[in-house]
Amino acid sequence: MLEIRQDAQERWDGVHLLIDRWLAERRDLLEAFDSVVRQQTIPAASAEALQVFCELLVDYVSAGHFEVYEQLMGEAESFGDRRGLGLARQIYPRLEAITQAALAFNDRLDNGDCLDGSLSREIEALGGLLRERFELEDCLIEVLHNAHWQIAASA
Repeated sequence: MLEIRQDAQERWDGVHLLIDRWLAERRDLLEAFDSVVRQQTIPAASAEALQVFCELLVDYVSAGHFEVYEQLMGEAESFGDRRGLGLARQIYPRLEAITQAALAFNDRLDNGDCLDGSLSREIEALGGLLRERFELEDCLIEVLHNAHWQIAASA
């Protein structure tokens, strides 16, 4: 019984550290996005800011897709959280669509297809998608992770 409790606590702690690191990456991404928005009128600075932003964007969405979501789902499964898993299945398709839009933006910039008059509109649209994504991710963190804190703490 003690081993089961320790496993639950260790799993929760490990996922918690992963989320903390990922949320720090989110802050870096937001700072880079703000830099892009501020520097749009300065072509050389804007190009450099866009490159930094796109690198952070790809890293962030990849970590979400390949690490964080998987760990959150695994945690919910280990706690037998059917409600949380159901919500995640509803939210995940939208997160996937936003991931694809973010990667498409990065690809267009890599190909030079976005450095024209539409860039400002595309950045604005991407900003809206990122806001939506962050809200959905925060919901997943709350339902699939924070909801298990008391269970893990009492384990």
